[in-house]
Amino acid sequence: MDFSQSPKAKGLSEQLAAFMQEHVIPYEAQWHEEMSQLDNPWQVLPGIRALKEKARDAGLWNLFLPDEQLGQGLSNLDYAPMAECMGRSFIAPEIFNCNAPDTGNMEVLYHYGSAAQKDRWLRPLLAAEIRSAFCMTEPDVASSDATNMQATAIVEGDEVVLNGRKWWSTGVGHPDCQVVIFMGLTDPEADRHRRHSMVLVPLDTPGVKVERMLKTMGQLDAPYGHGEVSFTQVRLPLDAIIAGPGRGFEIAQGRLGPGRIHHCMRLIGLAEHALSLACQRAVSRQAFSKRLSDLGGNGERIAQARIAIEQARLLVLKAAWALDQHGVRQSMSEIAQIKVAVPSMALNVIDMAMQLHGGAGLSDDFPLAMAWTGARALRLADGPDEVHRALIARLELKPYLQANET
Repeated sequence: MDFSQSPKAKGLSEQLAAFMQEHVIPYEAQWHEEMSQLDNPWQVLPGIRALKEKARDAGLWNLFLPDEQLGQGLSNLDYAPMAECMGRSFIAPEIFNCNAPDTGNMEVLYHYGSAAQKDRWLRPLLAAEIRSAFCMTEPDVASSDATNMQATAIVEGDEVVLNGRKWWSTGVGHPDCQVVIFMGLTDPEADRHRRHSMVLVPLDTPGVKVERMLKTMGQLDAPYGHGEVSFTQVRLPLDAIIAGPGRGFEIAQGRLGPGRIHHCMRLIGLAEHALSLACQRAVSRQAFSKRLSDLGGNGERIAQARIAIEQARLLVLKAAWALDQHGVRQSMSEIAQIKVAVPSMALNVIDMAMQLHGGAGLSDDFPLAMAWTGARALRLADGPDEVHRALIARLELKPYLQANET
C-alpha cells in the first residue's frame, strides 16, 4: 500500500501550495471584509474572478478530474493532498474550479452524460462559465433513506415531468448557477435501486422556483448558499435524463465516492489551519503569568489534535488508494469510515482552537466559527454518521453472518 504521489502530482502540489501562499491566502481577509459590507452578497467579487484567471493560466485548473485532456489526469490519491491544501482557505476551491457541488456534477456528466449533455453543460462547467447545484435532499422525509423520496420524475411520452420540493441544494444561490441535477422517483414498482432518475434542469425552466436561501447555524454561506427549490410540473425532453430512466441510484453511488475523499481532505486542511491558529494563540498570549500553552493542559490538547489529524489523513489516503485500486463498490467501508471520522476530528480540533481564542474564537475576526459550522454540517451532508456506521457494521458482520448460516 503506497500513498506517495506521482511525480506529476507532486509537482502540481508544490505549485498549488506556492500559488496559495502568494495569491489566495493574502486575499482571503480582504474578501471576507468586502463580502461583509455588501448589501447583496450573492455575487462573485472581481478579485475572485481575477484569481481564477491566474489559476487557469498556471495550469492549476480542474485538478480533480481524472482526464488528461479536460483536467490533469490525476488519481484520487494524487489529488487528495491538493484538496487538503485548498481546504485551508474558504475561497480556494472556487479559484481552482474544484468547488462542490460542481466537482461532483462534472464527474457525473463526465462518466454518465451523453455527448449532447457534455457539450451543453460539462464544457461550460469545466471553463467556469457557469455553476451548478445538486437537488436530492427533501424537507418532508428522512432523505438519508433514498426510498423515502417523494419528488417524482415521471416519463410521459417524449418528456419527463418533475414535481417536488428539495432543500439544502448547495450552490443554487451562486449568481452563475444555471443548471441543477434533480433526483426523483420514476418507477416505484421497480427494484429499489432502479426506481430513481437524475435529470438536468436549467434553472430558468418554467415551474422551477428557488423558494428561499437557508441559513446554516445563522450563516448564509454566500455567494454559494443552500436553497429550498420547488419543482411544479416541470417539463423537459427525455434527453435531459442522465444515462436514462432508473439510473439515479447507480449514478449517486458513483458520484459520492470521490466526493467524500474531496470533502474529507479539505476538512483535514481546515483542521490544520485551526491547529496553526491555536498554536499561534497559545504561544503569543499570557494568562496568570504563563503562556496559554503552559496552562490547563493546553499543550496536551494541541498534541492530541496533531495525533488526530495524522490518523485521519492516513485513513483518507487509504480510502483514496482503495478507490483507485478497487472502485467504489469494493471500497464502501473505507469511504464510509472517513465520512464518520474526519468531520468529528475536525470539529474537535476547531473547538479546541476556539477555546484557546476565548471570545475572539466566537467572532468573525477569526475564521474558526465559520470553520466549525462547515465541519458540523458535513456530519450530515452526504448522509449522517449513523447511516455510515450502519453500513460499516453491515460490511464488517457480513462474512461472520454467512459463516454462521453454513
